[in-house]
Amino acid sequence: MYTIIRYIILFIYKIVYNLSFEGTENIPKDGGRIFASNHRSYADPVFICLPVKARFAYMAKEELFKNPFFSALIRIMGAFPVVRGSGDMKVIDESIARLNKGRNLVIFPEGTRSKDGKVGRGKTGVALIAAKANVDVVPVGIVFEGKLKFRRKVVVKYGKPISAGQLQVSDNPSASELKSLKTTIMTSITELVEGEKSLHIIEKG
Repeated sequence: MYTIIRYIILFIYKIVYNLSFEGTENIPKDGGRIFASNHRSYADPVFICLPVKARFAYMAKEELFKNPFFSALIRIMGAFPVVRGSGDMKVIDESIARLNKGRNLVIFPEGTRSKDGKVGRGKTGVALIAAKANVDVVPVGIVFEGKLKFRRKVVVKYGKPISAGQLQVSDNPSASELKSLKTTIMTSITELVEGEKSLHIIEKG
């Protein structure tokens, strides 16, 4: 069911958007990885998942599960509800559990969508999950100009995975340790996004 839905959505998205993927050779064949991306639109989780065969999990706010049909659809695609104010550790534990089951996990370290396309500083939650789960992180850059609309050119870029060995911390990691790991992840994401923007500038010139 998941594979069928993925191909159907890929077909639809190729019609709706001028969608392309780069760096797909960097996508691991098996699951249990974190895909950490910048955040531009509500469609981002779908953009990231489309060229990846292994199944995903991703966080979605509780309100999205109120509609039975939509709830069933996003659950099939790997979404799990996050209750605001329920505590960060509960979300982290659930994320690690999904990774341990072999699911890839989509995370947007910025925590909110960027309106101008610039990559924010990000939060340390992605570093904590990656370190505790001892998994690789695949940086992802989603690039498009302006707002997402019909036939908008969208480029999804997958960078080389950051190995779990590079993301090791102590049993009780300090704030500085987590900040350092977060910076490593965010730098990789930013390089993907800014590299694509530079390409657009060169092409226009």
